[in-house]
Amino acid sequence: MKIVFFGTPEFAIPALQKILESKHSLEAIVTAPDKERGRGRKIQFTPVKEFALQHNIKVLQPAKFKDENFIGELRNIRADLFVVVAFRILPKEVFTIPPEGSFNLHASLLPKYRGAAPIQWALIKGETETGVTTFFLKEKVDTGNIILQRKVKIEEEDNFGTLHDKLAEVGAGLVVETIDLIEKGDYQLTEQDNSLATPAPKITKEICKIDWDKPAKEIHNLIRGLSPYPAAFFEHDGKTYKIYSSEVVEHPALEPGKIHSTKNELFIGTKDKTLKILEIQPQGRKRMTAGEFLRGYRLV
Repeated sequence: MKIVFFGTPEFAIPALQKILESKHSLEAIVTAPDKERGRGRKIQFTPVKEFALQHNIKVLQPAKFKDENFIGELRNIRADLFVVVAFRILPKEVFTIPPEGSFNLHASLLPKYRGAAPIQWALIKGETETGVTTFFLKEKVDTGNIILQRKVKIEEEDNFGTLHDKLAEVGAGLVVETIDLIEKGDYQLTEQDNSLATPAPKITKEICKIDWDKPAKEIHNLIRGLSPYPAAFFEHDGKTYKIYSSEVVEHPALEPGKIHSTKNELFIGTKDKTLKILEIQPQGRKRMTAGEFLRGYRLV
């Protein structure tokens, strides 16, 4: 099968690698335009473009998807199938081009967690299981008919970083399996039940701010779901502190937001139990363990 791949971040790389190693032909990669970043305003490529350049694969970086030149280029490739992993919303003019259609890899068990941040929200909501889904694109985001799904257990120690990597690897295998089935015409589609849909909206700064009046487990899951990026935070004496890992404990019993520390341990009270802070980052400083933090800082 002749494939055009659409993707931007690191999450897409394992799937790209699997397709490259498969019997299928990776004809071109579509990714976001280059951006200027940092103080020096250096041009930075997306991880997917870096991969394409390393493997001498044609790269397309349209500013607008409905641009006639871009659509013409896509048509001229004469791909059998478009594969989308962690990319922007494609218009109908694009995803209907290939004869076999276009499918997306989504990092949840659809219809749960439709939206931009499914991995983060599965953790924030305290799920013990998530997974990956391949589905054919429709105009309405994340609503297309399901081709395949694969479940993944969420471990107690998982955070956004570890779960992201697990799902990227499992998803990569599912992508090639899906391509193989489409090539054979050997698949059955499952329509999504919209009544079971849950949202996974983009993570904002407001979501990242810790509310100590909430239960300890809820705050702990927020920290897991946002670690290592962008990280849950709280403010104290005009400064911001990011928290990367925590543990729910019974003692010491503290009022919500009340801070207590020993020589090597840091605790903050919540609505019910107490949160033991394991890793923290003071404003303008590096990430460190609570013990390292307490050797140079005091919150009480």
